[in-house]
Amino acid sequence: MTRRILPYGDHALLIELDGLDAVLALFRGLESTRPNGVVDLIPAARTIAVEVEPRILPLSAAAAWVERTPPREPEEGEERMVDVAVSYDGEDLSEVARITGLTERDVVTAHTGTPWRVAFGGFAPGFAYLVADAPAAPLEVPRRSTPRTSVPSGSVGLAGVFSGVYPRSSPGGWQLIGRTHAVLWDEAADPPALLRPGTVVRFREAS
Repeated sequence: MTRRILPYGDHALLIELDGLDAVLALFRGLESTRPNGVVDLIPAARTIAVEVEPRILPLSAAAAWVERTPPREPEEGEERMVDVAVSYDGEDLSEVARITGLTERDVVTAHTGTPWRVAFGGFAPGFAYLVADAPAAPLEVPRRSTPRTSVPSGSVGLAGVFSGVYPRSSPGGWQLIGRTHAVLWDEAADPPALLRPGTVVRFREAS
């Protein structure tokens, strides 16, 4: 695994990696060996930001910890699982079927038939970019050419290789295939985000 460790201000490091699989594997390794002084670990598509309290963990010590930490695969039974019930009646379901060459029923079957994993957080509190644990090529679709000015809270969508759920009403260009009543962000909860990096998400069709 190629990793490049860069300074990121006075309180953080930025780790550049080869891709999303490398990010998830190293994130697991860092999370499981996290020393005192690490304030936050923030994964993205090709990077991990490491925020520290320098008075407790100097940046040089944090860089040495990152350098020596090996990537890690999840052990059986340790993964956090979340079940999300979805009504598959999204406005773009027929368009996704047309783009992929599937029937609408096949789109639903493909979306519910594989586990999805939270790769990293997105543009709004509680929004998570999900990647399929199994190849999701049949569901790879482009964003809408014209984004919507308002996407309803709870909308379930697809964009590129990702799936996601809008935690609140906001503009967005994802292809909408369904909706859920799951609460994605609850400020009274600890932690407030339902879908956190590494969590495995199982979508199921709501009865």
